[in-house]
Amino acid sequence: MTGTILITGGTGYIGSFTSLELLIAGYNVIIVDNLYNSSEEVLNRIQLICGRKPVFYNVDVTDQQALDAVFKKHPEIDSVIHFAALKAVGESTQKPVEYYRINVGGAVALLGAMQANGVKSIVFSSSATVYGDATLHEGMIPIPEHCPIGPTNPYGRTKMMAEMIIEDHVEAHPGWNAALLRYFNPAGAHPSGIMGEDPLGDPYNLLPLLGQVAVGRREKLMVYGTDYGSHDGTAIRDYIHVIDLAKGHIAALAKLKKDNPGCRAWNLGTGKGSTVFDMIKAFSAAVGRDLKYETAERRKGDVLDLTAVPKRANEELGWKAEITLEQACVDLWRWVSNNPQGYRQPPPQELLDALKKQN
Repeated sequence: MTGTILITGGTGYIGSFTSLELLIAGYNVIIVDNLYNSSEEVLNRIQLICGRKPVFYNVDVTDQQALDAVFKKHPEIDSVIHFAALKAVGESTQKPVEYYRINVGGAVALLGAMQANGVKSIVFSSSATVYGDATLHEGMIPIPEHCPIGPTNPYGRTKMMAEMIIEDHVEAHPGWNAALLRYFNPAGAHPSGIMGEDPLGDPYNLLPLLGQVAVGRREKLMVYGTDYGSHDGTAIRDYIHVIDLAKGHIAALAKLKKDNPGCRAWNLGTGKGSTVFDMIKAFSAAVGRDLKYETAERRKGDVLDLTAVPKRANEELGWKAEITLEQACVDLWRWVSNNPQGYRQPPPQELLDALKKQN
C-alpha cells in the first residue's frame, strides 16, 4: 500500500528517518520544513541511502497559505504526517507562548489546509509527555493509552491540545482518520553512520548530549535528579530506536487507510524502562570509555517514569520495536564519532564506500 505523503518537519530527526523509511517502502514523499532546527543536507543523505530524494519546500507550518499552495501543486497527496513543532520540555517552560504559537497554531493551520484540499488522513507526532506524571494514578506504570492525560509542562500541553483539536476535527468530519502516536524517547542513528540527529542549538535530550560529551564538544553531562524512586535514583525513560519509530508511522498510515478507525491513540515504545545512569553505562560501553557527568537537582516538569505499554500498537498496527538499546548506542556513536559537526561536514569517504557496497 503506497501513495504520496506530505511530511511537515520532515528534515528533523524523526521526520527525516520516517521520510527515508517511506521512500524505502515505495511511497512518494513531499517535505515542508522551515529548517529552524534542521538542515536541508539531510535530503542528500536520504538519497545516498535509498537512491530517492524527497521533494522539499521551505515552508513554515503556521503559514496556512503556503501549505495550501503545496497541496494545490500536489493534488496527489493523500495523507499527512505532522512532525513540525518545537520539542524541548525545558525550553517550553521559558518560552511557552512561542510553543503554543507553533505547536498548536501549526496544527490548526495544517488541518485548515488539509480540509480545503480534501486530504482526510493524518498521523500526528504526539508524545508520552501528554501523560504527565503517571505515578499519580494507580496501576499506570508502565503507561497504557487509557492512562489519564495530565501534562506537567507547556510542551506536553501543546501536544495534548493538538491531539484534542485533531480529535474534535475528526469527530466533526466523517471520513477523516487520525493516528495520535505518543512516543517515548527516540534514540540512535542510521547504521550507515551518515544520518542521525543534528540539533542546531543546544540539545536538550540525553543521548545527543552524551554524544557531544563523547566527541569533546561538551565537558560533561548534567544528570538532573538522583532522588527518584528508581533502582539508582535517576529518572526512567523508554528509549526506542528511531528506525523502529519511523516504521511505526508507516504502520499507522496503513491502518488509517485500511480500517478507517476515526481518531485513535497508540503508544510507540519498547515497554522497557532504562534510567539515566543505565543509559550513560550503555553509551559509555559503545564508546569504549567512561563519560563524565555531574548530578544536580531535579528539573521542573520532569517525572519519574515514562515507560510505554506498547501492546495496542503491537496488536492493532502489527508493529513492534525490534532494535536493542545497545544497538541504538552503537549506531549513535558511529554517527557522532564520524560526523562531529553533524550535517555541516561531508560524511567520511569510508562510510560512503561501505554504503555503496551494501547497495
